[in-house]
Amino acid sequence: MVNPPGYTPDKARLLSRLARAEGQVRGLSQMVEQDRYCIDILTQIAAARAALDAVALQLLDGHARRCLTSPGPHTADPHARADELMGAVSRLLRSR
Repeated sequence: MVNPPGYTPDKARLLSRLARAEGQVRGLSQMVEQDRYCIDILTQIAAARAALDAVALQLLDGHARRCLTSPGPHTADPHARADELMGAVSRLLRSR
């Protein structure tokens, strides 16, 4: 049997955070539509990014604690798993 993703125990919390971030992005569209003040929109963009960053950190934590510590579907080589994790972290940091 394939192990479930590392985030499975926290799935409800992740979905809640993603729904909140989705609402923030929808709110951004409304703010632009309503010609709101630029600084207010930028502040909300920062909040949406922070919400997505929180999801990313939770996913990274679950991956490091669960996926890296047990055999998974991708590779059993611990160095390859570490490389995969660091690649994901690098992509997250570059997107900032």
